[in-house]
Amino acid sequence: MRMDHMDHFFSKNIALIPGIEPDKIQLLGEELSIYTYEDLLRYYPFRYEERTHRVLITHLGTTTANVTLQGYITKLQKIGGAKKRLVALFQDETGKADLIWFQNFSWIIKKLQPNTLYKIWGKPTFTAPNQLQFIHPEITVLVDKNVDKNQDRPSWFPLYHTTDNLKKNKLDSKGIAALQKKIVTQLQLTTITETLPAYLLTTYRLISLKEAFKYIHFPMNQESLHQSRRRLKFEELFYIQLRLFKMKQIRLEKQASKVFKNLWLFNEFYKKHLPFSLTDDQKKVVRDIYRDLHTGHQMDRLLQGDVGSGKTIVAFLAMLIVVADGGQVAIMAPTEILAKQHYLRFCSFAEPLNLRIALLTGSTKKKERVHMLYQLKAGLLHIIVGTHALLNDEVAFKELAFFVIDEQHRFGVAQRAGLLTKNKCYFPHILIMTATPIPRTLAMTFYGDLAISTIYQLPEGRLPIQTQHYYEKARLRVFKFLSQQLALGRQVYMVYPFIEESALLDYHNLLAGYESVTRAFPAVSIGIIHGKMDYASKDLEMRRFEKNETSILVSTTVIEVGINVPNATVMVIESAERFGLSQMHQLRGRIGRGSAQSYCILMTGYQLNKVSKARIETMVKTTNGFEIAELDLKLRGPGDLMGLKQSGALDLKIADLTTDANILEEARASAKGIIEKDPNFQSPSNLVIHEEYHRLLHVKGSWSRIG
Repeated sequence: MRMDHMDHFFSKNIALIPGIEPDKIQLLGEELSIYTYEDLLRYYPFRYEERTHRVLITHLGTTTANVTLQGYITKLQKIGGAKKRLVALFQDETGKADLIWFQNFSWIIKKLQPNTLYKIWGKPTFTAPNQLQFIHPEITVLVDKNVDKNQDRPSWFPLYHTTDNLKKNKLDSKGIAALQKKIVTQLQLTTITETLPAYLLTTYRLISLKEAFKYIHFPMNQESLHQSRRRLKFEELFYIQLRLFKMKQIRLEKQASKVFKNLWLFNEFYKKHLPFSLTDDQKKVVRDIYRDLHTGHQMDRLLQGDVGSGKTIVAFLAMLIVVADGGQVAIMAPTEILAKQHYLRFCSFAEPLNLRIALLTGSTKKKERVHMLYQLKAGLLHIIVGTHALLNDEVAFKELAFFVIDEQHRFGVAQRAGLLTKNKCYFPHILIMTATPIPRTLAMTFYGDLAISTIYQLPEGRLPIQTQHYYEKARLRVFKFLSQQLALGRQVYMVYPFIEESALLDYHNLLAGYESVTRAFPAVSIGIIHGKMDYASKDLEMRRFEKNETSILVSTTVIEVGINVPNATVMVIESAERFGLSQMHQLRGRIGRGSAQSYCILMTGYQLNKVSKARIETMVKTTNGFEIAELDLKLRGPGDLMGLKQSGALDLKIADLTTDANILEEARASAKGIIEKDPNFQSPSNLVIHEEYHRLLHVKGSWSRIG
């Protein structure tokens, strides 16, 4: 049996910290969601300061970094009228400096003693060549000159993120560190049970949990800090991976599905009607899906492939296997434009096979909807393409056997789960598609329970898109190039970040851009499309562009996904510094879909920060979506990249997916091995895992990213 010491200690309310005031207890909860000892211990420092190395006053030069001095206070006085300040004259063997406090200095007066050696820590300010002062320095007493005789050994001080409200109530970084010190002291005197089994600690040479918490807040040196971080990162990633493998195990055991292996319809299309040859990658994915469909277990597969890599035809071939055995298929897209694009493509594929396909969106007319829903429930429709309208209660299937989700990160977990309830007899097979290449560490963390297939190859005959960067001064040159492309009969996208002019940000916007383009190309037919237009208007503009009735389409990012116009060979992205790297890559994927050479032109202002420069340089250098995704992960972080930060779906406390790939690999391998050998954690050596796993299941917010 596991002792209660650890859970009891971790679940203690922070009100039990000696000396903590009620207002601080309330503020920590309101501002940082810290309520228990565990919450506080897992509020890790974001940086550390090394304060042992002593600097002599004469060696300060003009430094503005915080420094440590050692010396005596020889004079102390209050200066000023109503707004007094405390000034102490501090000196070491080489020089003098003023220490100044403007507020809360009554306790400092009581603390300071003559003929006492002090260590001060603060930021030097030079008010004149030989006049040095420190504003509100930290000051501590040294018993004698020999106290710091081992001063070569670093002393690391933690720095914590805090808020203005907390700072006003003495809960700045130093105040939080003081609370951590009290808890860590208690922890060292408390018996706790490990959260990882002994064999994992031995295998990966991990320090104990007690040591990890001590040194993550108060490291003795660089090595102790490294070991504490490594231990806590491993633990965090290990339980995430364990949860993912456990979910997969449960699905394989309990989420039975129907076996589909009839290939007659697949072969009919593949041999007689397939409009082009599949790449080797596409063939491999089709084989993977076929194996999944006749296992009797629910398929849950993620298909990722760069823009234009041919995911749609793979999905359609998989649909044919299901339809041939009497199953129905649904494909859900995030926008009406993309849903219609899929519908038109599937109709062209399905026509020679006499398959019945329908399109259901929020704009579908009532009469058409009623008829469609009747056919769907009666089993007269084989495939239905739609938006989130497919989730409505009125949408019922005779036998939903397979559903495809396109650009899944645009749908919430609850929305995706909604389609699972459409079949009461068995679990439908699931194929999730994304044109946003996912870095490996992200894929392991967010989709580790899914089977993952990747299409790297592009179809034959596609020429690499040429990407160029221009500043505003080159606009006439760019417009001349557009004129040349238009004269060849090509079409052009011009993409802007805003719909209306911003008073704060001096960037090109859609409406001003439309007027500018109209003036520059008076004889050219120009369309405009943006998110504030209703679906009918957007659809009309897109159809005009697809039919080459308009030669230039001025747009916001509504064209980011799903638009397929092979004759559009040029894309100009205005104010490109305002776009994320993956977003620019997605936009670029709208061109290069035909056999002609395509061009992406990035227009920017002159003032580019370091991140913007890196994005632009990467876009010019490569069209490889996986390289781009890896760099985007480093620049933006996983939360922004996956659109998870606002949803609360990302809550890594200490691990960093951009730098901790090796630790993630170790944690994943360990978790996989345990699930394979002891899936219910019944082995005596795994009882620690059993307890911690189930504890985390009940901790609010744990594993919210998974599902």
